[in-house]
Amino acid sequence: MTKTITIMAAAVMLLCGGCAGQATPDHAATANTVSGVKLSADPSDFVLLSDAVPDAILEIRYYSTYNFVGDRIAGYEQPQALLTKEAAAALRQVSDELLGRGYRLKIYDAYRPQKAVTHFMNWAQDIEDTRMKSYFYPDLDKSVLFDQGYIAEHSGHSRGSTVDLTLFDMKTEKEVDMGGTFDFFGPRSHPDFTGVTKQQYANRMLLRETMLKHGFKPLPEEWWHFTLKDEPYPDTYFTFPVNESTVAR
Repeated sequence: MTKTITIMAAAVMLLCGGCAGQATPDHAATANTVSGVKLSADPSDFVLLSDAVPDAILEIRYYSTYNFVGDRIAGYEQPQALLTKEAAAALRQVSDELLGRGYRLKIYDAYRPQKAVTHFMNWAQDIEDTRMKSYFYPDLDKSVLFDQGYIAEHSGHSRGSTVDLTLFDMKTEKEVDMGGTFDFFGPRSHPDFTGVTKQQYANRMLLRETMLKHGFKPLPEEWWHFTLKDEPYPDTYFTFPVNESTVAR
């Protein structure tokens, strides 16, 4: 998971009845402010990543049970990825450049609905549930995840212009070795971690430099996490589910 920035669970509880609203051409019409946070159920500026970046490989971890929770995450109704049109267009440029160098993008997560953020928060409060500890946080006690920022109250993914991804080598037909796995909670996930090999570090930098070149900014704690620098909704958090029928095609 990213070092999340997430939304208050109470806000979602108040809005859950409207989270399945259909797209409208007026984004502001479906925006609500709850506890000082602007929430919207309007997906009209979002696209399916599989349409916008057809060469990308999708491995949507939160639709599966192979994630730090160990269950399919609420709000992920299909193994799809959604992004704002602006972020998707920039990611297409990244994909096109890397294709020319023999790589495809593999996507772990993109837009994340607020319901999923609430699922993470509820899981973190259940200290006894450590089913996936050995895979994702072997060196941490679950009780410190809030204090150390791995689980928080707002997620930038919910603004629709953040993506978690890696590289896939078309020659070897395998993921590129980044010296650490997606959603690992610890220093090894920092892009500049010194305990990886020169090749693993070079692989991280290839992804990072290409993403930055096309308008994304990185997260210091996670080599896989990037947000569009000029994201169109920097103050709005979206609530609709991840489902291909959510967006117009």
